[in-house]
Amino acid sequence: MARRPRALIAGGIYHVTSRGNERLAIFRDDRDRARFLNNLADSSETYQVRIYLYCLMPNHVHLVVETPLGNLDRFMGSLLTGYAVYFNRRHERTGHLMQGRYDARMVEGNNYLLKLSRYVHLNPVKVQETRELPLRERLRLLRDYPWSSFQEYAGVIPPVGWLATGPVLAMVAEGRNANRAKAYARFVETGLAKTDEEFVRLMEDGVMAIGSDKFVETVKNQHLRKAADALKREDVSFRQIRVHKEVAEVEVAVRDATGKRWAQFDEYKAGRVVRGFTAWALRKYAGLTQRQIAERVGVGTGSAVSRMIGESLESPEADRWRKMIDLRFKG
Repeated sequence: MARRPRALIAGGIYHVTSRGNERLAIFRDDRDRARFLNNLADSSETYQVRIYLYCLMPNHVHLVVETPLGNLDRFMGSLLTGYAVYFNRRHERTGHLMQGRYDARMVEGNNYLLKLSRYVHLNPVKVQETRELPLRERLRLLRDYPWSSFQEYAGVIPPVGWLATGPVLAMVAEGRNANRAKAYARFVETGLAKTDEEFVRLMEDGVMAIGSDKFVETVKNQHLRKAADALKREDVSFRQIRVHKEVAEVEVAVRDATGKRWAQFDEYKAGRVVRGFTAWALRKYAGLTQRQIAERVGVGTGSAVSRMIGESLESPEADRWRKMIDLRFKG
């Protein structure tokens, strides 16, 4: 099947999926799943992306996100590369973890978003292994599944700080959050008893957007205009999205947290860990691109930066360093 073209715009809401290479598992245990969610939280903060929904399945993930800055590619590149580096190191493997690039479809932010949320949250009980189970058992599995955002939407557990549940919950009920959560749980659970065939067909027909005919046509036209503009534009990979802090200020914070100065980067193992940590801090707090960071810390390519960051964050000292810098810049 040909790749569906992406239309990436500022303020766009997207349904994003990414599958394991050859449909193999991308999570082997709960530690892997927790690590992916930690990376998701970090990347969403770094790239100012709003996370509406998530669902982790054994060999693929579903995300629904909003990109106020139109930077979905950078966000997903950071998320997936960082996780792949961690996964390969932990499980002593090499090669691609994900099957090619991720897939993204723009979503109309109204009833289509609400129905999409149900579609995503029902994934764990729509797989082959659960389809023939009694309805009562499937409802139990849905409510107990810990690796999607459904429990947070349904009020089973409090939402994590980086999950934006408000826009979707506001579509099902007014008033207190508890009432909205109950109404949302009922809305999703009715999808087990009766499938929304029209919406399922929309999800399966391969169009580049999820919404009304008018919305889909608008997205197609936006994509065509952007494709034409891309032929005329200069290379924008050196641009910054925003500068949170001055580069020098971030480097001083890293020096204070790690006790290492720039001259010590030549110490091979320790130097690589600190350089990777510096790269992470420059990306998160100075808003530099991968290529700018590569030039700054002395590595060859942006992809090398991603690998170095992943390795650094696996080091025993990384959590302590991160807390020190986060406290310094966030107060």
